[in-house]
Formats: sequence, C-alpha cells, structure tokens
Amino acid sequence: MEKSRLSVRPTAAVLLTALLLPACANGPVGFNGASGLAAPQGVSPASASSPSASPSASPSASPSPSPIQHVIVIVQENRSFDDFFSTFPNADGTTEGLMKTSSGDQYIPLQEVNLDQVCDYSHSYHSFLKADDGGKMDGFNLEGGHGDRCKRDPTGPYQYVNPQQIAPYWDMATQYVLADHMFQTQGSGSFTAHQDLIAGATIINPAKTRSLIDLPTSVPWGCDAPPGTRTSVLRYLGSGLFTYKGHRGPYPCLTYGTMRDLLDAKSVSWKYYSPPVEGGTGNMWNAFDAIKAVRDGPEWGVNVTNSDTQIFTDISNGALPAVSWVIPDGSDSDHPGQQGDNGPSWVASVVNAVGQSNYWSTSAIIVVWDDWGGFYDHVPPPFQDDWGGLGFRVPMIVISPYALGGGSQNYVSHTQYEFGSILKFIEGTFGLGSLGTTDERATSMVDCFNLTQQPRSFSVIPSRHDKTYFIHRGPTHVPVDTE
Repeated sequence: MEKSRLSVRPTAAVLLTALLLPACANGPVGFNGASGLAAPQGVSPASASSPSASPSASPSASPSPSPIQHVIVIVQENRSFDDFFSTFPNADGTTEGLMKTSSGDQYIPLQEVNLDQVCDYSHSYHSFLKADDGGKMDGFNLEGGHGDRCKRDPTGPYQYVNPQQIAPYWDMATQYVLADHMFQTQGSGSFTAHQDLIAGATIINPAKTRSLIDLPTSVPWGCDAPPGTRTSVLRYLGSGLFTYKGHRGPYPCLTYGTMRDLLDAKSVSWKYYSPPVEGGTGNMWNAFDAIKAVRDGPEWGVNVTNSDTQIFTDISNGALPAVSWVIPDGSDSDHPGQQGDNGPSWVASVVNAVGQSNYWSTSAIIVVWDDWGGFYDHVPPPFQDDWGGLGFRVPMIVISPYALGGGSQNYVSHTQYEFGSILKFIEGTFGLGSLGTTDERATSMVDCFNLTQQPRSFSVIPSRHDKTYFIHRGPTHVPVDTE
C-alpha cells in the first residue's frame, strides 16, 4: 500500500529560458535512512490497491476504440528531471538545490554542465535514502560517486545539462508533451527500474512484503548470471519500517508476471530491442533475461532481440510490433561516465524513423529515463509504499500525432505518474486487463492525448546523427549501466 507524505517542501519557482540558452549494513531502516526510524505515515488514498504477483483481468481505463495501434517505449539512462529540464518553460524546475552541511541546509546554484561528463554518482537504495532525507531533498551531496575525482566533489550532483546539448529532447518536449511529475517506481538503480518497466514492481512473495532492490552480485543480470549470483531484498516490516537484505535475495531468474503475459494472452505482438553486451548470452541490460519463462522459452531471440537497431529494419519492413521497448547501446544512453553524448541523436533517430513511416498515424512514442542517476531533483516523492517507492522524478516525453501540445505554447503535463502509468496506458490501449501491481494504483498517461483529434503531421527532429550512423557504427558492446 502507499502512504502519503506528511512533509513536503514547497517547490522552487519555475525559471523560464529560451531553448538556445554501496555496500551498507543490513537491518531495519526508516525512510530517511536512520536505523529503526519509522517512515512518514498518512492515510492511504482510497484509490490505492496493493500489488499482487500475478496478472488479472481487471480493466484499465482508456477510451475505446483507440487510434493508437503501436506503443514504443524508449528507455534512456540515469537522469533526474531537473538535470535535463530544470529551465524548461512552464515546467516545475529549479536552478538551485538544497544541500545538507554541517552548519545546516543551504541553497546552492545548479551548475550548467555538458551532457558528456565523467562522474557517475551513486544511485542505490541507500543513496536514495540519503538524498531524500525524509522528504527534505537535501542529501544529494552525501550519495557518493564512483572514482576519486567524483568522490572529491560532493556538489557534483547539483547540476543541469546545457539545453543546447540536448536540443532534440527539448524539441520533442516543445512539440508534444513533457511530463514533469513522472516518478520512478522504486528508489533504486537500473536493474529494478527496468523490471518495473515490464512488470510494475519486483515483489517476490505472496504476502507482498518483499521486493528486489538494487542490483545482482554478478552480470549478466538475469537467468544467464553465474551460479551463486544473489539479489538484494527490501522487506517491509510494517509501521514504515524496512529491512534491507543485501545480497541475500534469490538468484535473478524470476517467475512473477510481466506485460509479456498480458500481451501473449491477447495475442498482441511485442518486442524488446536490446543491444548485445559482452559477458554472456543474456545481456546485462535486458530485463527479460531475468524472466525465466522468456529466457528459457521460444520467445528468446524472437520477441527479445540482441540488436537495438533492429527496430529500424522492422519499421522499414512493415514488421513493427504493437508494443516495443527500445534499449540503447551504452554510448547512446545518456548515462554519465560513458564517454558519449549520442543519446539525443539516438532517440531522435528512432522517433524520426517512426514519424517518417506509415506507422506514424497509429503510434505513441514514450521516452523515459530509468532512474535519477544521483542527480539533484527538488520535488520529493509524493508517497511511500511498502516496496521502496516512489522514487525520484525522471523525465518523460510523449510523442504522437494524438499527443497534446503543438500550439503557440508548449504543453507540460503536471499529472502525477509512475512507471505503472506507462503499463496502464498500454493495458488500456489494447484491452489487456491488469498486472495487478503498481499499474492498478497508477494514473494512466492517457490524459497526454486527445484521441479524437485529427492526427498531426510529423516534423523531423533535427539531430547530429541519424539512423544510418547507428546502423553503420554497429554495437559498442558497452553495458548501459552497472548500477
């Protein structure tokens, strides 16, 4: 169940600019990270439902019939909302951050930085607790970084990326819908985040008190992991208390329900486009490698690819499935420390491929970032549930001929979403029923659309590279993330 926060700091004023401008001790922890301290409590909203571990046939809200026949979810890496859109017009952003110091909290300006940067900051569950600090959002300087240089600069997370360097994202957000209150399902890293984007949660017991957290002890992250690989588990004890069981969870070959089960039950086509990564048959960055029924079944290698650029071929050949997840090569992922800034071009190339094809008039493209990557964000998660969520805000852009926006003023959705909102939208669009996890309580992102309007024509998103660059370059075999 979810619990409303009682203490929420007022958000900073919206600042407008032009476009051209790990290892922790096990044991009970409260939501602010202090040993044995209870989390903020409140009355659970009447609409909230407790997730279950298996799909159900309960309905999902969406107009019917929908003109949308293809949903493409593009998953990028490790950016908070403020890191990419702190100065976006009409959005809930800020250019100053609250930092905890020995003499008390103080505001510091966010530094404008390049997209391609060296430091990768910690974004584990314990780092989340430090940064959140019980809703004060003042502990991002305490998260820690990877490497001596990053550790020496605790103010590094207090930054935002130069808008010129992510111009394709700003272009998409200006033409279509930018969501400024999309929250991670869980305050954790990329392994569970990618699970949440196919399953809505990582609950592993019938009592719904245990959820996977952080990352497995070995790679690849899934059924191809070496024997003895363990996960970590967050156990809910009640009264806002959790126990963190580091490296004492199950082998990462899982049996809970995913969107694959709902899609297959209704004979709705799907595909998971994932790049190859050295180190095993199962890719480190392939969420379905951790789902036993897929990894050990006939859909592996068919519905689950080992090529992210296969989506271009499928679009050209008229073979785009109804539902797609698109996972980038490491150098194209926006992940800090990857020595690359191709992410905006990569996303633009996929969007342009759809937009310039016959699929445009029946498509919805959702661009989302999997976790906050340690970067500052000023909006506290709105509630706490029994599974380590909600996590911090991440950006989401919704692109479709039926998306709102496109007028004289850019459109920003202030609706509270979570990753389950994406799943709920897919469920409603195709009449799939519900997984019965966080998709039940989540608000569908259907309000980003006017499904009765005439489909808007597509305008190419300018970018430094187009799809030919990514096709001819080939895979780098760099993992998208390691945390």
